[in-house]
Amino acid sequence: MKLTLDSTVGEVLKDTQAVEILEGYVPGISTNPMLEFAKDMTLRSLLELPQAEQFGITEEMVNQVLEQINARI
Repeated sequence: MKLTLDSTVGEVLKDTQAVEILEGYVPGISTNPMLEFAKDMTLRSLLELPQAEQFGITEEMVNQVLEQINARI
């Protein structure tokens, strides 16, 4: 399944290879307890949160990660 900005955080976390790639960009992100609250949010919605900016998570970064994840499909 191709992941997009409209995919949910939960969908990304179900894919172990996607989590490995994501961890390369933001170490520890997959074990952050706050993710439990974000599992039903789309990646696009997540980017709109001020916390995303605080952690340096940008749309460009997410698109790079998605490109890398989808390249292995």
